[in-house]
Amino acid sequence: MPATLTYPGVYIEELPSGVRTIIGVATSVTAFVGRAWRGLADDPVMLFSFADYERQFGGLWRDSTMSYAVQQFFQNGGAQALVVRVGTRTAHGTVNPISVGALDFGDGTKLVAANPGTWARNLAVTIDHKTKDANSPTPDTHLFNITIFDDPATKLDSQKRGGSGLLETFLNVSVEPASPRYVKKVLEQQSVLVRATTVGAARPGDVSAKAFDVAKGDDGGELVDNDILGDQAGKTGIYALLKADIFNILCLPPLGPGPDGTDIDPGTWAKASKFCADHRAFLVVDAPHGWDVTAATDPDPTKGVGVFSALDRNHSAIYFPRLLIPDPLQENKLEVYAPCGTIAGVYARTDTARGVWKAPAGIDTNLQGVLGLAIQGLPANLTDGEVGRLNPIGINSLRGLPVIGNVAWGARTLEGADVLASQWKYIPVRRLALYLEESLFRGTQWVVFEPNDEPLWAQIRLNIGAFMQTLFRQGAFQGSSPKDAYFVKCSSETTTQADIDAGVVNIVVGFAPLKPAEFVVIKIQQIAQQP
Repeated sequence: MPATLTYPGVYIEELPSGVRTIIGVATSVTAFVGRAWRGLADDPVMLFSFADYERQFGGLWRDSTMSYAVQQFFQNGGAQALVVRVGTRTAHGTVNPISVGALDFGDGTKLVAANPGTWARNLAVTIDHKTKDANSPTPDTHLFNITIFDDPATKLDSQKRGGSGLLETFLNVSVEPASPRYVKKVLEQQSVLVRATTVGAARPGDVSAKAFDVAKGDDGGELVDNDILGDQAGKTGIYALLKADIFNILCLPPLGPGPDGTDIDPGTWAKASKFCADHRAFLVVDAPHGWDVTAATDPDPTKGVGVFSALDRNHSAIYFPRLLIPDPLQENKLEVYAPCGTIAGVYARTDTARGVWKAPAGIDTNLQGVLGLAIQGLPANLTDGEVGRLNPIGINSLRGLPVIGNVAWGARTLEGADVLASQWKYIPVRRLALYLEESLFRGTQWVVFEPNDEPLWAQIRLNIGAFMQTLFRQGAFQGSSPKDAYFVKCSSETTTQADIDAGVVNIVVGFAPLKPAEFVVIKIQQIAQQP
C-alpha cells in the first residue's frame, strides 16, 4: 500500500512485478488399477518404489497381474505410481465382498484387519498390562498395551504367502472413550494393520500372540471388468483416481495371470480412455493375448485393431506383442506378461532423460528385465515386414534387435493410422499437449476474478510466454526462433467487449510440435567420372 506522506524525506514502496511463475506438472505419474495381496481398497496410494508397494500391498502375488506390472514399471525407470486395489464386486459395483480377518477377545473388544484379504491370517496380537502406572497403588484399570505382528513365518496353504514382518506397538491405550488414548481412535489413526470395531467396558486380559481367525478374510474371486471400472458416484475402481491430485498415464493389467489370462474388454478400454481424456491423461492399452500379426491386421472392423475403434484414440496407444520375463515366485521361470507396466516405465525414463516431447521408442528404450517376446504365449520376434503391416494402422511394435536387445519400436497413438491423417498421430505430440494443458490450467488459476482489461492480458502474456520460452530453450518445439516455435495471444483481439461483459478472458496458445523421424531414407549414388 502507498505510504502515508507525513514528513519530508524518502519513502520506499514495494511494487508487484506481475510475474507469476508457471511450473510444469509431472508427466509420468502412472496409475494402476487391479488386484493386490493386501492394502487399502478403492483408494489411490502414491508409491515411489517397488519397496513401497511391498510395504503397502504385500509385493508380488501370482494372482495379481498388477503387482508384476508395478514391479516392471519401477524396473524400467518409473518414479511415481498411483495404485488402486480393487476386489470382486456385485453386479451393481457397490459391494466389495472381499472380507477382513477378525479377532474377538470375548470381552466386548474385537479387532479386524485394516483392509480385506487372507493376509490378515498372518496377524498375531499380544496384550499386557505393564502400563505407565502399573506399580502405582491406584493404577488406571482402563489402560493396557497392545502389540500387533504381521508374522513372516506364517505360510498360508493356499497362497504360500507370509506376513511382512511389520511390528506395531501401542502403549497405554485405554478402553475409556473419553481418554486421549482411546484404543479405537489410536488404532484408526496410527495402525496400518488393524482396527477396533468394538471396545469392551473393561480392558482385555493378558494375551500372548493370539492369531486372527483363519476362517475370516477372503481375497474374492478373479476380477471381471466391472470390478476394474467401479462406480463413478462412489469413486471406486478407476474412478477412485478422482481422489488423486494428478495422474498422467493409466495402466489396466489383464484380469487374470498367465498367457491365457482374461483380457480387459474393449468396452472397458473405451470407458477408461474417455476417463483419461476428461482428466488430461494417456492410456496404455495391452493388445489381446490371442493376437498374432494376421489377427491384429484383420480388416474386419469387428476384429483386429478395429475392436478398439470406440476408444478415445488420440488419448490411447496399443502395444504388441507380449513380454517374456522371469517370475521370482516361480524360480525365475519365464512367464508371459502384458507390456503396459514396462511401457509406462519407458515413458517415465524417456521423460526424465529427454523430455515428454521425445518419442518413447527407438534403440534407447531398452525393455529392462525382458528376456524375450511372445505371440500367443510362444516365443517370437517381429520382422521388418510384420512391423510394416502393424505400424500403418497404429499398432506399436515391440521388437528384439541384435546387440541392442528388446525395445519399443513404435510411437503412434491409436489415431495414428495413416488413413486417419490425424494431428494427434504421434504419442509425444499428444503427451506434450496434455502437459501444456495441465500446466497452464494449474498455472493460471490466479487469473480468476482479476479485472478483465489490458493490464491483466499483459500479465497473462508475460507469464505464459515465459513458460513457453523455457520449453523452447529446452528443445520442446520445432523452429529456430521463438516466433516460429510458439505464440501466446491475449488481447482485445481474442477477448471482445461481449466476452468482458460475460466475464470471459480468452487465451490462445499455439505451439509447433516436434515429430519423430519414423523413416530414415539414405540415398546412395555413384559419382560418374570422366573417362
